[in-house]
Amino acid sequence: MDKQELRELVSEARTVIHDSALFIKSNVNKVTSEQVIEKGVNSLVSYVDQQSESILIAGLSKILPDAGFITEEEMVEQSQKKYTWIIDPLDGTTNFLHAAPYFSVSVALHDGDKVIAGIVHEVTHDEVFFASTGNGAFLNKKSISVTNRPAFYDVLIGTGFPYKTEHLSDGHFDALRNVLNKTRGIRRFGSAALDLCYVACGRFGAFYEKALNSYDIAAGALIVLEAGGMISDFRGGNDWLFEGEILATAPQFRKEMLDILEVF
Repeated sequence: MDKQELRELVSEARTVIHDSALFIKSNVNKVTSEQVIEKGVNSLVSYVDQQSESILIAGLSKILPDAGFITEEEMVEQSQKKYTWIIDPLDGTTNFLHAAPYFSVSVALHDGDKVIAGIVHEVTHDEVFFASTGNGAFLNKKSISVTNRPAFYDVLIGTGFPYKTEHLSDGHFDALRNVLNKTRGIRRFGSAALDLCYVACGRFGAFYEKALNSYDIAAGALIVLEAGGMISDFRGGNDWLFEGEILATAPQFRKEMLDILEVF
C-alpha cells in the first residue's frame, strides 16, 4: 500500500474502532462479577471484551476482506496472511472492570514484514492515537512527536508487570529502583497500548515491559516510530513484536534505558 492508501485505510478503521469504543464506554460499571471469566491470575475477560472484538472483526473484514487476524479473545480463526489485523479489543480490562479510567482499543495492520498502520483509541476521554508508515503520528487531528526534553532526570517512565507472578524476576525490581533514582518517577497504568502512545506524544520519556503479546504493542509501537521514537527489545534488537518484550524511547534516552535494562 502507498501512503495515500494507508491514510484512507486508517480513516476507515478509526470509524470501526470508534463503534467498539462506544460500546465499551456504554458498559462501564455494568459488568457483574458473575459475568467475568478469570483466564489466569490477574487476567480477566468479560462479554465486553468479546463483543468489542466481534464489532472490530466485522467492521475490519469489510475494509480488507482477505486479511487474517491475530486477536486476544480469539473470536475468529487466528491466521497470518498478506495483511493481518492485530487486535486487542480492550487493553486494560482490569482497569475497565474497576472503572479506573485507563483502557483502550488497539488495532494494527501487519503486512507480513512489519506493522504499517496502528490505531489506539483511549475510551474514557476519546483520545485517538493513530499512525501509518510514512504519514506521521497523530492524536485526534494533531500531529504528535516524542518529547524533546534533554535531561533523563526530567521525564516520567512507563512500565508494566507480568500478570503471572512467576514471571516476575529480580530484574523487574532492580530496573524499577534504577528508574526511580534517575528520573522524575515511574507510572504503571495497566494498558501497554496507551503507555506506548504516551511515549509517542511526549508524556513519557520511555516505556518498557516484558511478557507482552503482539496485540498489546503492535499499534502503539508504530505510533511511537512515526512520532520520531525508537523501538527495540531490551538488548537493542528488533525482535520485539512477537518475542514478548519492548522498549520504547525518545532517541535521547535510548542509552540510559538500555543500560538500566541490562539487569534482566
